[in-house]
Amino acid sequence: MNRVEIKEIRISELLKEKYIDLALKEKDKPGLIAKLVDLVNKSGSLKNKKVFLEAVLEREKLGSTGIGGGIAIPHAKSQGVSDFILAFARQDTGINFGSLDGEKTFLFFIVASPESDVGGHLKVLSAISRLVKDRATVELLKRAKDKKTVLKIISDMEKCAMR
Repeated sequence: MNRVEIKEIRISELLKEKYIDLALKEKDKPGLIAKLVDLVNKSGSLKNKKVFLEAVLEREKLGSTGIGGGIAIPHAKSQGVSDFILAFARQDTGINFGSLDGEKTFLFFIVASPESDVGGHLKVLSAISRLVKDRATVELLKRAKDKKTVLKIISDMEKCAMR
Protein backbone atom coordinates (compact mmCIF):
# COMPACT_ATOMS: atom_id res chain seq x y z
CA MET A 1 0.00 0.00 0.00
CA ASN A 2 1.30 3.46 -0.84
CA ARG A 3 1.54 5.71 2.15
CA VAL A 4 -0.62 8.83 2.06
CA GLU A 5 1.47 11.98 1.82
CA ILE A 6 -0.13 14.60 3.99
CA LYS A 7 -0.04 18.04 2.37
CA GLU A 8 -3.43 19.70 2.68
CA ILE A 9 -5.63 17.72 5.01
CA ARG A 10 -9.18 16.94 4.14
CA ILE A 11 -10.89 14.98 6.84
CA SER A 12 -13.48 13.91 4.27
CA GLU A 13 -10.75 12.13 2.29
CA LEU A 14 -9.22 10.34 5.28
CA LEU A 15 -12.45 9.23 6.96
CA LYS A 16 -14.22 6.25 5.39
CA GLU A 17 -17.67 4.89 6.15
CA LYS A 18 -16.29 1.62 7.55
CA TYR A 19 -14.32 3.62 10.16
CA ILE A 20 -17.45 5.22 11.62
CA ASP A 21 -19.50 3.90 14.54
CA LEU A 22 -22.55 5.89 15.63
CA ALA A 23 -23.67 3.54 18.40
CA LEU A 24 -20.87 3.13 20.93
CA LYS A 25 -22.14 1.66 24.19
CA GLU A 26 -18.94 1.79 26.28
CA LYS A 27 -19.34 3.78 29.48
CA ASP A 28 -15.67 4.22 30.44
CA LYS A 29 -12.63 5.74 28.82
CA PRO A 30 -10.46 2.59 28.50
CA GLY A 31 -13.31 0.57 26.99
CA LEU A 32 -14.18 3.35 24.60
CA ILE A 33 -10.56 3.76 23.48
CA ALA A 34 -10.34 0.00 22.86
CA LYS A 35 -13.44 0.22 20.62
CA LEU A 36 -11.94 3.18 18.74
CA VAL A 37 -8.77 1.17 18.15
CA ASP A 38 -10.95 -1.67 16.82
CA LEU A 39 -12.37 0.81 14.29
CA VAL A 40 -8.88 1.88 13.25
CA ASN A 41 -7.89 -1.76 12.92
CA LYS A 42 -10.49 -2.23 10.16
CA SER A 43 -8.19 -0.23 7.88
CA GLY A 44 -5.60 -2.96 7.56
CA SER A 45 -2.90 -0.31 8.12
CA LEU A 46 -2.24 -1.27 11.72
CA LYS A 47 0.76 -3.56 11.89
CA ASN A 48 0.11 -4.25 15.55
CA LYS A 49 -3.21 -3.38 17.18
CA LYS A 50 -1.91 -3.96 20.72
CA VAL A 51 1.09 -1.64 20.22
CA PHE A 52 -1.17 1.09 18.88
CA LEU A 53 -3.67 0.70 21.74
CA GLU A 54 -0.81 1.02 24.24
CA ALA A 55 0.44 4.14 22.42
CA VAL A 56 -3.01 5.78 22.64
CA LEU A 57 -3.34 4.93 26.33
CA GLU A 58 0.17 6.29 27.01
CA ARG A 59 -0.75 9.51 25.18
CA GLU A 60 -3.85 9.86 27.38
CA LYS A 61 -1.65 9.63 30.49
CA LEU A 62 0.08 12.83 29.35
CA GLY A 63 -3.23 14.68 29.41
CA SER A 64 -6.74 14.03 28.24
CA THR A 65 -7.45 14.42 24.54
CA GLY A 66 -10.97 15.49 25.51
CA ILE A 67 -10.83 19.03 24.13
CA GLY A 68 -14.20 20.17 25.47
CA GLY A 69 -17.50 20.90 23.82
CA GLY A 70 -18.34 17.18 23.79
CA ILE A 71 -15.32 16.31 21.61
CA ALA A 72 -12.27 14.09 22.11
CA ILE A 73 -9.43 13.43 19.69
CA PRO A 74 -7.46 10.46 21.03
CA HIS A 75 -4.36 9.98 18.93
CA ALA A 76 -0.93 8.44 18.75
CA LYS A 77 2.06 8.00 16.53
CA SER A 78 3.24 4.41 16.56
CA GLN A 79 5.58 1.95 14.90
CA GLY A 80 2.45 -0.21 14.70
CA VAL A 81 0.91 2.14 12.11
CA SER A 82 1.87 2.03 8.44
CA ASP A 83 -0.36 4.86 7.17
CA PHE A 84 -2.59 7.67 8.47
CA ILE A 85 -5.94 6.39 9.69
CA LEU A 86 -8.89 8.38 10.97
CA ALA A 87 -12.00 6.96 12.60
CA PHE A 88 -15.05 8.66 14.10
CA ALA A 89 -17.49 7.44 16.72
CA ARG A 90 -20.38 8.71 18.76
CA GLN A 91 -21.60 7.71 22.21
CA ASP A 92 -25.09 9.19 22.57
CA THR A 93 -25.28 9.42 26.38
CA GLY A 94 -21.76 10.82 26.70
CA ILE A 95 -18.98 9.64 28.99
CA ASN A 96 -16.54 11.21 31.39
CA PHE A 97 -13.41 11.40 29.24
CA GLY A 98 -11.54 13.84 31.47
CA SER A 99 -12.38 16.70 29.14
CA LEU A 100 -10.83 20.11 29.67
CA ASP A 101 -14.26 21.62 30.37
CA GLY A 102 -15.30 18.81 32.74
CA GLU A 103 -18.34 18.00 30.60
CA LYS A 104 -19.32 14.66 29.06
CA THR A 105 -17.84 13.68 25.71
CA PHE A 106 -20.04 12.42 22.86
CA LEU A 107 -17.96 12.63 19.67
CA PHE A 108 -14.62 10.93 19.15
CA PHE A 109 -12.12 11.26 16.33
CA ILE A 110 -9.17 8.86 16.67
CA VAL A 111 -6.01 9.46 14.68
CA ALA A 112 -3.38 6.82 14.00
CA SER A 113 -0.13 8.04 12.46
CA PRO A 114 3.20 6.51 11.50
CA GLU A 115 5.72 7.24 14.23
CA SER A 116 8.08 9.00 11.84
CA ASP A 117 5.60 11.55 10.43
CA VAL A 118 5.18 14.18 13.13
CA GLY A 119 4.25 16.94 10.65
CA GLY A 120 1.46 14.95 9.05
CA HIS A 121 0.14 13.93 12.46
CA LEU A 122 -0.09 17.56 13.57
CA LYS A 123 -1.81 18.56 10.32
CA VAL A 124 -4.50 15.90 10.81
CA LEU A 125 -5.10 17.03 14.41
CA SER A 126 -5.27 20.65 13.30
CA ALA A 127 -7.81 19.86 10.56
CA ILE A 128 -10.06 18.05 13.04
CA SER A 129 -9.77 20.93 15.51
CA ARG A 130 -10.80 23.44 12.82
CA LEU A 131 -13.78 21.27 11.88
CA VAL A 132 -15.13 20.89 15.43
CA LYS A 133 -14.64 24.46 16.56
CA ASP A 134 -17.83 25.21 14.62
CA ARG A 135 -20.61 24.46 17.14
CA ALA A 136 -23.18 23.95 14.38
CA THR A 137 -21.04 21.20 12.86
CA VAL A 138 -20.74 19.51 16.25
CA GLU A 139 -24.51 19.59 16.74
CA LEU A 140 -25.07 18.16 13.24
CA LEU A 141 -22.61 15.33 13.96
CA LYS A 142 -24.37 14.58 17.26
CA ARG A 143 -27.68 14.20 15.41
CA ALA A 144 -26.51 12.51 12.19
CA LYS A 145 -28.77 9.56 11.42
CA ASP A 146 -26.22 7.48 9.52
CA LYS A 147 -22.61 7.21 8.36
CA LYS A 148 -23.26 8.79 4.96
CA THR A 149 -24.71 11.84 6.69
CA VAL A 150 -21.59 12.16 8.87
CA LEU A 151 -19.39 12.12 5.76
CA LYS A 152 -21.62 14.67 4.02
CA ILE A 153 -21.58 17.03 7.02
CA ILE A 154 -17.78 16.91 7.13
CA SER A 155 -17.40 17.32 3.38
CA ASP A 156 -19.84 20.24 3.27
CA MET A 157 -18.09 22.02 6.13
CA GLU A 158 -14.71 21.61 4.45
CA LYS A 159 -16.10 23.03 1.21
CA CYS A 160 -17.47 26.05 3.08
CA ALA A 161 -14.13 26.59 4.81
CA MET A 162 -12.30 26.62 1.47
CA ARG A 163 -14.38 29.50 0.13
